[in-house]
Amino acid sequence: MEIIGYTAAILIGVSLGLIGGGGSILTVPVLVYLFGIDAFLATEYSLFIVGVSSLVGSVSYFKKGLVNFKMALIFGIPSVMSIFLTRIYLLPLIPQEVLRIENFTMTKNIFLLLIFAGLMILASYKMIRGKIPEELLESTTNKKHVLQAAGQGSIVGVLTGLVGAGGGFMIIPALVNLLKIPMKVAIGTSLVIISFNSLIGFMSSENHVKIEWQLLISITAIAVAGIVIGSQLSKKIDGKKLKPAFGWFILIMGIYIVIKEIFL
Repeated sequence: MEIIGYTAAILIGVSLGLIGGGGSILTVPVLVYLFGIDAFLATEYSLFIVGVSSLVGSVSYFKKGLVNFKMALIFGIPSVMSIFLTRIYLLPLIPQEVLRIENFTMTKNIFLLLIFAGLMILASYKMIRGKIPEELLESTTNKKHVLQAAGQGSIVGVLTGLVGAGGGFMIIPALVNLLKIPMKVAIGTSLVIISFNSLIGFMSSENHVKIEWQLLISITAIAVAGIVIGSQLSKKIDGKKLKPAFGWFILIMGIYIVIKEIFL
């Protein structure tokens, strides 16, 4: 299964490089179902993998001047605060046995995986149906939009802290629709936000878990290699055309997790 897991890690990186997001949402399922890692520990590993991968992916955008650091701070600061509070204070409050109904017991691991599955289904909907305009007629933002973006940043932070996902499917629409950033700049800025959020989240709770560094670095290195491949493919393939198909795949995976954790 580990060979399949490493192959999946390459695909996670390729998707990040090719379509600018989405791949990170597969990290936790890959770690749990292919590497056999505990769900809570998988969220910690995911933060590191997603953080490093997104940081590498953002370099090419930075070199092309496609990163808006001011907007990254507007979105990123409340997001980082939410991640820190979630990892330090909220996660430890979740009991090992969340719910018991007759023969079914919802453990903390199952609870986190079900939240993650819901996030995957939401992300798939955004990828299948969501259309963000490439060019924006309105180039100005107002205080209301900035506050809304900061609020969405906080929500993304809570989700990232809980399940270790980057949240690019929420960040990019917020940057484009609320902060009026062109799509290519939004993707580059999103990668910076995701890398910052994820690495801060990882460092905030690193001391509370036992990390198998050799495995974590190996998976991260392969995911980074996938990003390099995806970035090269993006020059020849229109990633936007692949996004709906990838969305359907994520939807199927999300439904599979729900069925497996509740009924199997």
